[in-house]
Amino acid sequence: MSIEVKFFASLRERVGKSADSLDASSAATVLEVWQQTVGEASLDTNILAAVNMEYVDSEHTVVDGDEVAFFPPVTGG
Repeated sequence: MSIEVKFFASLRERVGKSADSLDASSAATVLEVWQQTVGEASLDTNILAAVNMEYVDSEHTVVDGDEVAFFPPVTGG
């Protein structure tokens, strides 16, 4: 099984893809998902992450079947 990864808005252009997937045994935290799919050692503090549509921090544990989404801060008015 796998972990589905999605990139939204300007992050999609930054990383050059809108989605990816990882083997569930290859990542244990949101930060590790970022590192393996993007290839950057750290996750910028202004990038938001969600697991299964709920905001989480970079140390949140991911498991088989999870959907991890990364997106820039959202503003509105």
